[in-house]
Amino acid sequence: MSIRTNFKHTMAASYFGYITQAIVNNFAPLLFVTFQNTFEISLEKIGYLVTVNFCLQLLVDFVAAKFVDKIGYRVCVVAAHVFSGAGLILMGILPFVFADPYWGLIVSIMCYAVGGGLIEVLISPIVEACPTDEKSAAMSLLHSFYCWGHVAVILLTTLFFVTAGIENWRMLACLWAIIPLANAVYFCFVPINTLVSAEDSVPMKSLFKSKLFWIFILLMVCSGASEQGMSQWSSAFAEMGLNVSKTMGDLLGPCMFAVMMGISRVFYAAFSTKLNLTKFIAGSCVLCVAGYLIASFSPIPVLALVGCGICGLSVGILWPGVFCLAAEKMPTGGTAMFALLALAGDLGCSSGPTLVGVVSGAFDDNLKIGFLAAIVFPVALIAGIILLKRAKSSQVAS
Repeated sequence: MSIRTNFKHTMAASYFGYITQAIVNNFAPLLFVTFQNTFEISLEKIGYLVTVNFCLQLLVDFVAAKFVDKIGYRVCVVAAHVFSGAGLILMGILPFVFADPYWGLIVSIMCYAVGGGLIEVLISPIVEACPTDEKSAAMSLLHSFYCWGHVAVILLTTLFFVTAGIENWRMLACLWAIIPLANAVYFCFVPINTLVSAEDSVPMKSLFKSKLFWIFILLMVCSGASEQGMSQWSSAFAEMGLNVSKTMGDLLGPCMFAVMMGISRVFYAAFSTKLNLTKFIAGSCVLCVAGYLIASFSPIPVLALVGCGICGLSVGILWPGVFCLAAEKMPTGGTAMFALLALAGDLGCSSGPTLVGVVSGAFDDNLKIGFLAAIVFPVALIAGIILLKRAKSSQVAS
């Protein structure tokens, strides 16, 4: 079949879209120490780079809910990849052009943050609109590619630095940009269905009036927080607990977490026909609580790290699973619903690590206490699933 009519190409392009998302979110943090040493930027200002990326993606999530349906999926998703690729290339150029290198980094991060935000809003509804039989399996497999992209970024970037030298990071930024730019061309030709027409989708004000919608918002916030509350601190947790190097901490922490999360998503995709999604999410939440408890209370560092891996395994289904449930329970939600759910997820991705950091700091940088506090998120998820079961017959009025 032609590339213009075969939706397998749409799925493949979507997989690369989530790999792109993994690149723009996880490449720059591997260079933070290099930025500090090369450009003499303080750690505080480097921390603001993460804030800029996250806040701009949040803004794009919200704005996209208004304009994506009017402009069209194809134009927006192609633009998203162009912004992502351009931002990575500019990262290797602008800091050496601007009088203040820091502002060069800010502008380049703002560029790829626009792309990352659009990708997060667009890819899931594009896949949901594909004519596939098992929607939840397709969504879970899709989101697993973010995990594999994350792992690839860590491993290949580390390999490049070992073989070519970290001083050549600008070349690597351009090499990573090839993926989003090539995928932008790919998306120009693949078939793209609309999830629901602008005329048939409910207005945003109707979404805000729906109790069911707010339950899904709660689920998304807690999904993002449960995931990133452990993921963002896993490297430091490995370094401090096992007394290993930063490189080894990255491999034992976030890399292991991403692998376990990816395995969970592939597992559900393979066995989705035999599993009840709601029950699987509820069971995953219980497992997530167990993982956080093991990480918090285990006196043995290696066992505590196993708790980190259990968290990665348990949170894998949460984000894509909630997306699937929302599409099933609120079929007229449209792009606006997906955009607002992505915004809620991003909000959780910020609040989870923040809570862990604040509580840990209050107890002499004890990450175990911070992880104990973060249990509130998977517990709230369980409560949200119970509310969802009770509200399953609710409908959104147009």
